[in-house]
Amino acid sequence: MATTDDHRLASELATSAGSLLTGLRQRLAHGGSPPPVLRHEGDRQAHEYLMAALVRERPGDGVLSEEGAASDGHPDRLSATRVWIIDPLDGTREFGEPSRTDWAVHIALAEDGRPTAGAVALPALELTVSTAEPPSSAALRPVPDRPRVVVSRTRPAREALAVAEALGADLVEMGSAGAKAMAVVRGEADAYLHTGGQYEWDSCAPVAVALAAGFHATRIDGSPLEYNCSEPYIPDLVICRTELAESIVHILASHA
Repeated sequence: MATTDDHRLASELATSAGSLLTGLRQRLAHGGSPPPVLRHEGDRQAHEYLMAALVRERPGDGVLSEEGAASDGHPDRLSATRVWIIDPLDGTREFGEPSRTDWAVHIALAEDGRPTAGAVALPALELTVSTAEPPSSAALRPVPDRPRVVVSRTRPAREALAVAEALGADLVEMGSAGAKAMAVVRGEADAYLHTGGQYEWDSCAPVAVALAAGFHATRIDGSPLEYNCSEPYIPDLVICRTELAESIVHILASHA
């Protein structure tokens, strides 16, 4: 199982990569660089920073990063029992828009297919939420009469809209997957579900944090999420308050 040092490392790496990205964004934006340059440099520099850090800190573990199928300096991830799954810049589109705060850095450790440690940095908010000191879902206010369902600002899933209608919920539009998931963990929303397909790096860290904080996090049929698969594609997931989980899974089954 993940050690105290694994939890600490996830938090520190997410935070430090976030600081790198914040400084880079400020320099390039103030220098007049167009959004495509911000996005490209953000992806590249955060990936290179995190890969070097993991080679130094965890050379015996596998790595899966959005920005690199091959993990130089690490063993083959499919034969490793411990694999770091990272998204160096989640919400690249939003990162390229200097006024937006809904982008993130994801760092997670998966052991035997299950996320056991993780951190999601929200650098524009100067915040990192991690399994090192997870917030508690029990400390949140009761679910409001009109729950809040967080959805993509560009392509909200039909299933999410169906759940929102069935629950009488309000929609909250947001960018990156990490920002959406942490909106639930932080009590700014009550449910996040995605059915358009994602990759493991999109959800592993958010799911690790959500589970450690006492939230429901599964596939939309209620089955567990599995990581470090040969094909790192995850068709769907739901992260929500436990009080809503049974209703949401039932609504989704009826909708399907």
